[in-house]
Amino acid sequence: DPLEAARRLGGREMAAILGATLAARRHRVPVLLDGFVCTAAAAPLARLAKGGLDHAIIAHASAEHGHKALIGRLGMQPLLDLGMRLGEASGAALAVPLLRAALACHAGMATFAQAGVSTAGDA
Repeated sequence: DPLEAARRLGGREMAAILGATLAARRHRVPVLLDGFVCTAAAAPLARLAKGGLDHAIIAHASAEHGHKALIGRLGMQPLLDLGMRLGEASGAALAVPLLRAALACHAGMATFAQAGVSTAGDA
């Protein structure tokens, strides 16, 4: 049972991360998981329901032993893999501007029709 494992192995801070990640899923709020502890805290959601972490993104793969293995087991890819082990949400601090830039690029990009680009079938 994933929740029983979390209860036995995690502290209150990990329970809070798990609960916040679950609440975010229920309210359709995306989550950045920053580092090994946050990823481990949220991991039971992947076992509780298929797609339980579909609203979450791994900010970075930390250099902490086991983090890349856990990410792989969850079938996820980190946004960044810089070998950091700094903590204090340093991976999320780098990932947020990257995500903002990607969203700005996506939202500001013209469609082919708007840009006057012809498609192969238009000839």
